[in-house]
Amino acid sequence: MDPFQQVSLGRSGLVVTSLGLGGGPLAGLFADVPEDQAIATVLRALAAGVRLFDTAPLYGLGKSESRLGKALRGASRDSFVLASKVGRLLEPEDPEKLDTREVEFVDAPPLRAIFDFSYDGVMRSYEESLRRLNLERIDILHIHDPDDHWEEAMRGAYPAVHKLREQGAVRAIGAGMNQPEMLARFAREGDFDCFLLAGCYTLLDQTALRELLPLCAEKRIGLILGGPYNSGILATGAQPGAKFSYKTAPLEILERVRRIEEVCGRHKLPLKAAALQFPLAHPAIVSIIPGSRSIAAARGECRYAELPDSSGLLVGPEGPETSAR
Repeated sequence: MDPFQQVSLGRSGLVVTSLGLGGGPLAGLFADVPEDQAIATVLRALAAGVRLFDTAPLYGLGKSESRLGKALRGASRDSFVLASKVGRLLEPEDPEKLDTREVEFVDAPPLRAIFDFSYDGVMRSYEESLRRLNLERIDILHIHDPDDHWEEAMRGAYPAVHKLREQGAVRAIGAGMNQPEMLARFAREGDFDCFLLAGCYTLLDQTALRELLPLCAEKRIGLILGGPYNSGILATGAQPGAKFSYKTAPLEILERVRRIEEVCGRHKLPLKAAALQFPLAHPAIVSIIPGSRSIAAARGECRYAELPDSSGLLVGPEGPETSAR
């Protein structure tokens, strides 16, 4: 595949690259990342041709937005597309209670993320993100993880992001989630340009294939896939301590990944290349945004994405060859 292919994002008018950069690891997800390393990683991706960058207030409790903003500040603002999210506000926290945070970000500031899908909360979140980024605009704004907040999201967050799009403050609106079912509901009941789906259409998990992907194709909603490595295991392979869905992978997942590695080995194909290229074989997937935490990793994503097209190797008439039967 061509990782720098220019692709239209749904009906938004935005054009993104098939390969983007996810901003979670840059903020110290699971392991510390020095700020200079994070900034250099973004600059390496930009120089290579990556044009889609994704972040959120939750990622490192503001660190990801701040670091992306510092890295991209010297670039022409029309040379990249920036996505962020709303639905969580950052509030001061007692440092002694920081171990209660929902996602493991190393060396995060003494803040906590509070769910808030109200109209005013979304507008406040948007303004605070702009300040942390120190950029003139956010291109894509996603409603972030409203899993248990459907009613509030539709009453408050959806009208707010819709208003921002009407005003031209953002170019595209969407929702970012770890599950396809509610995104399908958003597709049916709202007017969205794009969605960000974490996992759920990877070598390990194709649950989005049943409903969400056909809906997005039908309604011309651009689908961006985050987490193509399922939090790491499709990059590291089936090794002890490998992460799957933000947790240590269970034995069943380790065994499935071993079988995938066997198939890749027979074809002399790196596991990471298969993981990156598989999602883009579906016409509903516009872009993938793996997270890199170093220059070497960013260079590797580009190299694996550029290998001769392997997306069809693992796919048979009933889905991936390595799916659990």
